Amino acid sequence: MLLSHSDLWKVCLENIYRPCTVVLATITAALYYLWGREGQTPVLVCSDAFRVFLQRHCPVVAEPFSPTPWCWGGRLQTLVRVLIKSSPQVDYRNELIRTADGGQISLDWVDNGDSAAYPECYSRPTVLILPGLTGNSRQTYVLHAVSQATRRGYRCVVFNNRGFGGEELLTPVTFCAADTSDLERVVLHVRELFPQAPLLGTGVSLGGMLLLNYLARKGSEAGLVAGLTMSVSWDTLESCASLEQPINRLIFNRHLASNLCQAINRHRKMLETVVDVDHVLKARTIREFDERYTSVMFGYKSCLDYYQEASPNYKLPRTTVPILCLNAADDPFSPKHALPVALAKRLPNVALLVTSHGGHIGYLEGLYPRGEGYMDRLFGQFIQAAFDHPGDLKGACSIKEELLD
Repeated sequence: MLLSHSDLWKVCLENIYRPCTVVLATITAALYYLWGREGQTPVLVCSDAFRVFLQRHCPVVAEPFSPTPWCWGGRLQTLVRVLIKSSPQVDYRNELIRTADGGQISLDWVDNGDSAAYPECYSRPTVLILPGLTGNSRQTYVLHAVSQATRRGYRCVVFNNRGFGGEELLTPVTFCAADTSDLERVVLHVRELFPQAPLLGTGVSLGGMLLLNYLARKGSEAGLVAGLTMSVSWDTLESCASLEQPINRLIFNRHLASNLCQAINRHRKMLETVVDVDHVLKARTIREFDERYTSVMFGYKSCLDYYQEASPNYKLPRTTVPILCLNAADDPFSPKHALPVALAKRLPNVALLVTSHGGHIGYLEGLYPRGEGYMDRLFGQFIQAAFDHPGDLKGACSIKEELLD
């Protein structure tokens, strides 16, 4: 039997649309299924007293987190956040401060002079924000954090790592997760400017590692009322191993290494006096970059020595200020088995909040997750709890001397 052209075209369309319809229906059903599922409540590992404080003043810690239904996996959460997250309007005031070695650090301020809650500049609470490895004050997660803080009346200052804040390098020195000297300089500077204003530190990814290493180094002299970290890599060696898995190497590792190499090339004239820049620029992974640049720049015998010094997990017992740490179990940068669960259980000042999903700095929720997300709400609630109830927080996180030995 011969088919007319119209009949033949109809059959072709049916053969095309039928499987497409099945696929579309399957995807739609899956989305509805995932969207209808109840999110999982994060695991909160901390002392009983710290738990009571957080559940009372930071209720998001007990709320189920339901990731965006079409963005379920950790890798996808990590990637999509970069592409889709909105960028709130923030107008910074830049300040360059000098360091003891003759270098300079770029600070981006939001003074919030119109704050109704804290009209007096001298006593306005201040949030110090530390971005991630190749980040600066223009990252979406930083802009959302600033938005959360300023709407509550607080002042913000973003500490841009040397060479990543748009400033020129005046000395052949950049930064690493183990070197807290620049952060010490920044905290001292902020405290000198506003000695009566409470100061809270928050760090994301490498910024969180740097903050934790600083808090461990300074102990009770840290000058902060509290600390908050998000998506920290607790064991640098384990994080590198995770990022060297084939898929992670292709999606994340090479991209981050390329960004680091671009920064080195941008400051080539200054840095070529202390490192072989051409050799550094051939690095294709973060480990290769740290072997050729970071460990050499900061005087470590090997990359392994640097990774051991940069890892904040074993230093937690030296900290004294209250610290809330957010991690996702599916973070490709920070594997679940490396989270310091045992330490968090016995340290009164540390709370580890672990979500089942969220990826690395992702935490996307809702069908179109451009705006405020879980991480942003946690940030806003915790800084408000710390500034509004400092006495309760200190009492809940009191340190016994024997824990510091």
